[in-house]
Amino acid sequence: MEDYNKIIESLGVKFGKARHINILQPIKIRNFYDVENTLLVLYNGDVKIEGIDEKVKPGDILFIPGGKPCTITYGSGEARPISYEEFMTQRDVYFEPMTDPEEIGIVKNSFGLVAFEAKVFDSVNFFSSLDIPPFFIPQNAKLAQLIKEILVEDFTDQAGRGRVISIKTEEAVIELVRHILRNQLFVEQLATNSTYFKDPRLIDIFTYIKNNLAGDLSNKQLANVANVSEDYVGQYFKILTGINPQDYIEYQRMEEAVNLLRTTKKSIRAIGGEVGYKDTAYFCRRFKMMFGIPAGKMRRRDSLMI
Repeated sequence: MEDYNKIIESLGVKFGKARHINILQPIKIRNFYDVENTLLVLYNGDVKIEGIDEKVKPGDILFIPGGKPCTITYGSGEARPISYEEFMTQRDVYFEPMTDPEEIGIVKNSFGLVAFEAKVFDSVNFFSSLDIPPFFIPQNAKLAQLIKEILVEDFTDQAGRGRVISIKTEEAVIELVRHILRNQLFVEQLATNSTYFKDPRLIDIFTYIKNNLAGDLSNKQLANVANVSEDYVGQYFKILTGINPQDYIEYQRMEEAVNLLRTTKKSIRAIGGEVGYKDTAYFCRRFKMMFGIPAGKMRRRDSLMI
């Protein structure tokens, strides 16, 4: 338990967005993908994740780890299957955003969601590092109440709104981790995770990658950072994390690209260069392959889901 306490203490939690959604008609979204983690509480109707056999009931919560593509169905009855890109283009046909705090939990066919980042040592996405699939949390009243309180706070304009949302989002993440520990979920992944976060050489690599996305991130350079041989660094990284370093680097680059697309007016060429892609066309191809939508569409919308 002490190891988990250390991990929780090192977690940097950042609120992303909160939404209260009315499902207008059934829809099945293939390859939904987000870099942020999502907690979704079902208030009324049906929500299903492909691969989860249990029926999600009103009051249940779905957790979708960031970086994990999934197929998700909203609404009851015959659901139209569409791609993630199609959904983002036509989302107002399927979803209606609601912003009245009094409507939370009482509207037919509705759900609430909170999206967030959770990074260990401000470098590693904690839930992505566990490499776990989406899962559902049955009837967790505390977590559901925290999500509602975040929604209510986000819909108002009171003094200290941002601080309250930040505190409650952090509390929601801790409750999520506690649920995983109480129910002994993903025991093997947690054991591996708590072990490799003890290795200072790996933390040095994570930190170096984060601070040098546009620079030299070859295995040779990572070997110098960790003070291990170039031939060994890839194996060393994969043994401890489960992925090879270059895949991890690409994910970090794309995650930062999404952040820049959302928060700046920089050109796609400039953003690609800033995250380490000298060839803009290649950057755009990789972005579309990873997220299912072009980089330009990531910028041009006020999305309900990402």
